[in-house]
Amino acid sequence: MENKQCKAIFFSILAAALYAISSPISKLLLKEIPPTLMASFLYIGAGLGVSIIDLIMHKRYKGKTEAGLTKQELPYTIGMVALDVAAPIFLMIGLTTTSAANVSLLNNFEIVVTSLIALVIFKEPIGKRLWGAIFLITISSIILSVEDASSFSFSFGSIFVLLACICWGLENNCTRKLSVKDPLQVVIIKGFGSGTGSLLIALTLGEKANNIYYIMAALILGCFAYGLSILFYIYAQRDLGAAKTSAYYAISPFIGAGLSLIIFREIPTLSFVIALFIMIIGMYFASIEEHNHKHHHIAITHEHSHSHDDGHHNHIHNETIIGKHTHIHTHEECTHSHKHNQDIHHIHAH
Repeated sequence: MENKQCKAIFFSILAAALYAISSPISKLLLKEIPPTLMASFLYIGAGLGVSIIDLIMHKRYKGKTEAGLTKQELPYTIGMVALDVAAPIFLMIGLTTTSAANVSLLNNFEIVVTSLIALVIFKEPIGKRLWGAIFLITISSIILSVEDASSFSFSFGSIFVLLACICWGLENNCTRKLSVKDPLQVVIIKGFGSGTGSLLIALTLGEKANNIYYIMAALILGCFAYGLSILFYIYAQRDLGAAKTSAYYAISPFIGAGLSLIIFREIPTLSFVIALFIMIIGMYFASIEEHNHKHHHIAITHEHSHSHDDGHHNHIHNETIIGKHTHIHTHEECTHSHKHNQDIHHIHAH
């Protein structure tokens, strides 16, 4: 497996591990912080944390290595922020009415939504193994959502978690369109934009939080579980595409579920165990998906961070440039065959 793909997979798993701490710790903080206000603190914490990283990076690296957002990306930026306002609010409501372990596993339904939207709207191909994974994860999500199998009544909290997953599935694909731009800038806009939107809704609803220690804990949690997690997720999307990244990210709910069972000493039910087993199989099928065929690249001119050792950037500079850099460049038309993921240079018809 090539180094770039290994690095992208590592970033997606690291993003999953960071986000995994969100559900169980948020469950604790919701004792003192209302749901919508909690969502706002998480995203504002993400914006603050990544802003500090951005300042450090600008002082350390003087040269421009990432392309900034432009008006062309504005629709996706607005969609990303709006969906990120709705999703965590739904998730926090779900956390107040169902177990943290169930929420952590049910979050895996995000893979299904992300993959289907990537296929239908953004034309990312999905192979047989990934289709199998989508089916298994859907079945597992349904099992977790049914509170009483005999009456087929659905858990109120689980429905809100599923709504959050749908929002995040849409948001993942919006973010995918922004992943070739400066990830730090994307996360800062996402954090402060979504956090401010949630805060305004919380204040309108009359939500209040007086415990300063809980508020600080929520901001710190947002910095790591949202800020750094989203940052690494965007880096992974660059080389893996939306559907593939979400497949590797599926490890997050299992880490979160394990933490929840330890923190809250919740005894897993039979349906929980069955759903967990099915999700593990589904995640395995998703992670072994491969894509290799003869494909055609059209001529394209764009700007993004790149280096000249990836086989797709062979343009010439007047001066010697080593490593990552950014500028407007043109790719010539070509046809070739190799193993590839749905990165920016492999969005082609099948």
